Amino acid sequence: YGVSIATLREIVATEQPDHDFAKYLYQQQVRELRLIACHLAEPAKVDIHDFPFWARGIRNAELAEELAFALLSKIYDINSLMGIWTTESNELIAYAALMAAARNKRTTSEVAFIAAEKSVRANPTSRNIAHGIVALLCYVAENDKSVKVGIPTLLESMPDCPVKEYVKEELEWRLESI
Repeated sequence: YGVSIATLREIVATEQPDHDFAKYLYQQQVRELRLIACHLAEPAKVDIHDFPFWARGIRNAELAEELAFALLSKIYDINSLMGIWTTESNELIAYAALMAAARNKRTTSEVAFIAAEKSVRANPTSRNIAHGIVALLCYVAENDKSVKVGIPTLLESMPDCPVKEYVKEELEWRLESI
């Protein structure tokens, strides 16, 4: 217990993916086993039918981030995941989807914009959601420079709330370097 994520990543790097075993570990009530499961699961086997299973296990921001980094950022159907999870009132589930999409090469800017707006409406005061939106919008802007033009319109369409203000402030300086 209490093993660092870096150490867990080192341990699991020597293992072969095993999706069924990963799902078994993810159901356990032990932090380290759930984190390892994120790395052992096979992204190619995660589809829309598996989304509820993985969502149920998200208990904190650490697990949401590791699930996004190790597994969800590599799945094929990232746009469906964003469409479903970013409407969740459970901010950690929406946060995991935003962070995964901010690393997935299949993320489309159109779905990213919709997901950003929906996640703000579902969680207007969440700092995690604000961080996830900033990461996602920076990612899509880096991959498609024309996206920067649409960001002010996206921000205008968002309700006035703490998340919108944070995103607006962060993007103001972060997009300058893109």
